[in-house]
Amino acid sequence: MLRVTGIKARGEWDATGASDRVVLDAGDRQRRRIVLKADKGTEFLLDFARPESLRDGDGLVLDDGAVVLVAGEAEKLVEIAAGSALDAVRLAWHLGNRHTDVQIAGDKIRIRRDHVLEEMLGGLGAALTPLEAPFDPETAAPHGHHDHG
Repeated sequence: MLRVTGIKARGEWDATGASDRVVLDAGDRQRRRIVLKADKGTEFLLDFARPESLRDGDGLVLDDGAVVLVAGEAEKLVEIAAGSALDAVRLAWHLGNRHTDVQIAGDKIRIRRDHVLEEMLGGLGAALTPLEAPFDPETAAPHGHHDHG
């Protein structure tokens, strides 16, 4: 079985040269070990020493030299717009306080659809736009154990 030997970051390689494509949601792009089958039938083992965060547009370099494009599966999201930079910081604080995965998309924040969070954000004055798109959440910063108590 083919094995992944490296990752080419999106934007740093020509994706038109990909030999195949594998479509994964955000959860499946946070992996340490998994056997994957790409659209054209390429089957390969992803086996990293620690979990890696794959992004929509990355390339998986296989041990035979081929590169498989990682495509983010469209997910149900909501895009959040704030009235000002201060409002955006306040909204981000509330999302972070709830340990919510977020994607920064220009001057907007994207989260997975969640009616409770959407109601809270609307109550805080955010403009919400539902959409379906690949979700590339920010990777977690390294941290130690902490207590909210």
